[in-house]
Amino acid sequence: MTEQVPQGVDPHIPNAARMYDYFLGGKNNFQADRDLADQVLRFLPETREGTRENRALVGRFVRYLCEQGITQFLDLGSGLPAQENVHEIAHRHAPEARVVYVDNDPVVAAHGRALLADPHRVAMVLGDVRRPHDVLADPEVRALLDFRRPVAVLMMFVLHLIPDEDDPHGFVAAYREALAPGSYLAISHVGSDSHSALTDGVIRFYRQANLPFTPRPGADIAAFFGDFAFIPPGRLANGVGPELGWPYLDPDTPIFLDGDLARMGYAGIARKP
Repeated sequence: MTEQVPQGVDPHIPNAARMYDYFLGGKNNFQADRDLADQVLRFLPETREGTRENRALVGRFVRYLCEQGITQFLDLGSGLPAQENVHEIAHRHAPEARVVYVDNDPVVAAHGRALLADPHRVAMVLGDVRRPHDVLADPEVRALLDFRRPVAVLMMFVLHLIPDEDDPHGFVAAYREALAPGSYLAISHVGSDSHSALTDGVIRFYRQANLPFTPRPGADIAAFFGDFAFIPPGRLANGVGPELGWPYLDPDTPIFLDGDLARMGYAGIARKP
């Protein structure tokens, strides 16, 4: 069966968002995505389990945020719709919650608009996370989110797909600055503190895709939170270094469940004073 390709999309270039969808067991991907993803899985089979655990982590973070009274969510680099999307989880706990998904992939935006659109509570915006001023000024974003009130910004499994030359710490700081007191920032990120042979191998594979793979040490990941207050109790998965919060997740349990990969995945959630 011939795969239908949206206009402007090259199906022969592996795409990180569609590879993520494949790791989750989704069907919104092309042969090039599956071929490269299979190479990654042969090299690092735990990638699939880690990807699925990250989805579960999103659910725990959203539930926690709803319990803190948050009803506005900005999901940056959201990726393709999957099971248990942010708005589905949020609406179970706060039916009035408003959710805006942002991704720079036209395939993601097309699928999102078809499957997620609810003009009163949910929007899918085609935008580049690296351009915070454009994202924050987007009419669809502004129509749903009131930045005078607390907003939860989610950057789950996206920042390690952005190279240092794009100044991720700079643009994350711009998002932090735009948030009202009482807002939250949630991040999950692949680390580089150990298992360098494994992460170096994955970096090589992702050079064939549309986005690079840039794992970072825990201290650099913690720096994304600026002066926001981490939610206790929590710490890095390896139990050392700056504290990162793990609501509803045992602090000794890493994103990647395999013990040998305990220091590859870090996550945190923090509140703006």
